[in-house]
Amino acid sequence: MSLAKLFQHLPVSSLSKNSLIIFLNLRFYTSLNIITFNKFSNFCMKRIILIVVAILAVFLSGIIYYRYYFVFGDGVKAGTMNYFVHKGYIFKTYEGRVIQTGVRSPVQGSIQSNEFMFSVTDQKVADKLNKNAGAYLELHYKEYISTLPWRGMSNFVVDSVVSIRPITSN
Repeated sequence: MSLAKLFQHLPVSSLSKNSLIIFLNLRFYTSLNIITFNKFSNFCMKRIILIVVAILAVFLSGIIYYRYYFVFGDGVKAGTMNYFVHKGYIFKTYEGRVIQTGVRSPVQGSIQSNEFMFSVTDQKVADKLNKNAGAYLELHYKEYISTLPWRGMSNFVVDSVVSIRPITSN
């Protein structure tokens, strides 16, 4: 038990003049320390909470950037455009497919055409693809880890048309 608590329980009339001065000083300093400690404690807690929230916000922002905006890969794919459409309920996006030369076989014994499914966000690129349906195209794309509704349904987003060659029949 602290000395201040001891003096709290004593009646003031039983104390001498010196004891009363010590008693009042102890009560003042004890209450001052409690107030100072509480203010310091509240300040520290607020600061700790602010730092933790800031760290979580930076961490969450990093995850969101990595999942949705980080370009995982890019390249050029070539083939004949199979179809190109503008669709969506809320976010209208351009989606398309290019049939690449060659065949792929995901399961042994089956044959399937090699299709490249993509989305387009740029209106100028979409207009260029709409005008050249059925042509042999070389498309530059960016690959993202995850999709966003306003960016399209595919992880592959075509950002430019490298070349267009009309298909000629021999």
